[in-house]
Amino acid sequence: MYHILIIEDDPDIRAELKLLLENALYQVDAIIDFTKVIPQIQNASPDLILLDIQLPGNSGLNLCQEIRRTSEVPIIFVTGLNNPMDELNGMMMGGDDYITKPYHAPLLLARIAAVLKRTGHKNEVDDPYQFVWKGCELNLLDGTLKHGELSTELTKNELRICYNLFSRAGQIVSREDLIDDLWDNQIFIDDNTLSVHITRIRSKLKEIGMEHLIQTRRGQGYLI
Repeated sequence: MYHILIIEDDPDIRAELKLLLENALYQVDAIIDFTKVIPQIQNASPDLILLDIQLPGNSGLNLCQEIRRTSEVPIIFVTGLNNPMDELNGMMMGGDDYITKPYHAPLLLARIAAVLKRTGHKNEVDDPYQFVWKGCELNLLDGTLKHGELSTELTKNELRICYNLFSRAGQIVSREDLIDDLWDNQIFIDDNTLSVHITRIRSKLKEIGMEHLIQTRRGQGYLI
C-alpha cells in the first residue's frame, strides 16, 4: 500500500484530503506541526507528498527545495495559487505535479496514481492496486472482482472489506478486525451490517463463479 504524507495547514482541507485518500486505500499521515517539517518527513518515509505552498513559517516552494537535497520522493503541490508563474516555480523547485484548489477529487486521485506510476516509487514489489488469489482478482483502481472473463463491481464498503481479506489471503481475518478497519476509515458499521456486506460480497462472487472463495471460521472470522 502506498504511503502518502499531507503537508497542509488548513485543518478542514487536511481532513478532507486524508479521508479521500484513505477511502482510496492509501496509507495516509498528515503533518500538523510546521516548526520542524524535514525531520518529520524523514521519519514518515512516504511514497508521495501532497504539499501546500502557503504554509506557516516556510513556503512550500522552499520546503520542496529542502526535500530535494536529500530525497527524490514524488511531490505534488496542492495549492490555491493558480498563477502560471507559481506553477512554473513549483516545477523548477522539484515538484512532480501541480494541482490548484478547489480540486476535483477524481482528477486528484488520477494525478496521484499517474505520478506514482511515472516515478516508479513503490513500497511493494507487486502492483499495489491489484491482488490475485485462487484465480480471483481484486482491482482497487476500478473497484471490481474478476474471474476469467467475468467481472462484478463493488461498493466502497465491499471494496474495503475485500481489500482486508485479499491483503491477508491465507489468514483468518476476525470480524472485529474488519469492523475496526472500517471505523478507522470513517465507515461506521456494526456487526449485523458487516454480515449483510459479507452476504452481498458472496453473492457477487457467485456471479463470477467464485462463491466458495470466502470461508467462515465460526468464532474466528473469515478466510480466503
